[in-house]
Amino acid sequence: MRLWTLHPRYLDSRGLVALWRETLLAQAVLGGHTRGYTHHPQLRRFLDTPSPMASIATYLHAVHAEAVARGYRFNGAKIVSDQRTVRIAASSGQLEYEWKHLFAKLRVRDPSWLGQFMTLAEPEPHPMFLLVPGPVAEWEVPHLPIHTDTA
Repeated sequence: MRLWTLHPRYLDSRGLVALWRETLLAQAVLGGHTRGYTHHPQLRRFLDTPSPMASIATYLHAVHAEAVARGYRFNGAKIVSDQRTVRIAASSGQLEYEWKHLFAKLRVRDPSWLGQFMTLAEPEPHPMFLLVPGPVAEWEVPHLPIHTDTA
């Protein structure tokens, strides 16, 4: 499960469909409708909010909006709340880590999609995230080396 801090616009079609499905799974987990994934690290930032269901709904609405903008027909009725205003802090280090992670995935999976972002210096976060300075999130399970300043 990967619930990207990055704006969904950067995901290729496979990535966007996977994000939709994984976020619907996260919604089911947060709603108590599954037995699996209940301790998944990606859910921590939603669980740490006053209303995890409103938070995941806010996240899903932005993913749905991106899908609609691309002409996809994701079923918005699967989002269990109309909430769209939750904001969660996300660190600049997390965003940078995910950007590198996505680049590595797209370099293999869809180089033509990646091409449009090659000169982008700083990606935007998903609309629900308020970017703050900081390192990679504690809950992240790194697939890439994480470099930290030790000076």
